[in-house]
Amino acid sequence: MPRKFKSGEWVKVKGKLTAPKMQVLKYVPKKDSIFGFVHNDSYLECVWYISGERKTKVFHQNKLIKIIEYKGLLKKERLNQSLNSV
Repeated sequence: MPRKFKSGEWVKVKGKLTAPKMQVLKYVPKKDSIFGFVHNDSYLECVWYISGERKTKVFHQNKLIKIIEYKGLLKKERLNQSLNSV
């Protein structure tokens, strides 16, 4: 299965409105309990913070979605375009 995320990207759990914003740490190998196969490219270790306390958990990559944040140049370009049109 191809990898969907890279280390350092921000993700959230699909379908949960109150899910915390998490950062991808790395892909981890996870062994299937029934057949004994090891999945190297499917499970991610993610980290998030609640009240200064660090939490980590392993998620399947299909249960996560990437969070897109507009920072830096993209935000400035939009502001400059709106100012130029006035």
